[in-house]
Amino acid sequence: KHSGFDYGAIDKAIKYNDKMEEKGKEKRRGASTISQQTAKNVFLWPGRSYIRKAFEVYFTVLIETFWSKERIMIVYLNVIEFGDGVYGCEAAAQDYLHKSAKQLTASDAALMGIVLPSPLKFSIASPSPYIRGRQAWCLQQMKYWGMHLNYNKYDKKEPEAEKPLPKKRKSKSSS
Repeated sequence: KHSGFDYGAIDKAIKYNDKMEEKGKEKRRGASTISQQTAKNVFLWPGRSYIRKAFEVYFTVLIETFWSKERIMIVYLNVIEFGDGVYGCEAAAQDYLHKSAKQLTASDAALMGIVLPSPLKFSIASPSPYIRGRQAWCLQQMKYWGMHLNYNKYDKKEPEAEKPLPKKRKSKSSS
């Protein structure tokens, strides 16, 4: 349990970003928690500015005050971007995996979760070997922490052994 902010991560991000700026690099590291990302995605406009960040802090405090952690997670999973124009778990499950979110296996859920830090860079539809490795790690963590007890029932093969996902996505105009 926390207040919606990870002050240690914020400090590390500031130091990292200052170093990158000194080197003339534009690479940035963020430190937003799920609560902050939820506030940003639900209440704010796209872009970066100090004013927008101040509003993000305000709305994060509000949702941390009035919503349960479970509610914050539900809203987050329904508004988070999984790819270009694909928002929320249900849309991502249907668009990339051609099934309802209720039908996702642990392996599917791990794959979807692993792309979240950078959904425009990493792909659910055609995961790289790096993403498959992270997916396998995530499944191991899920198993270790007991987050899915029916591993063998739903996931008959390890992620590396799965057949490639279909590369063709449904067109936006046909929906």
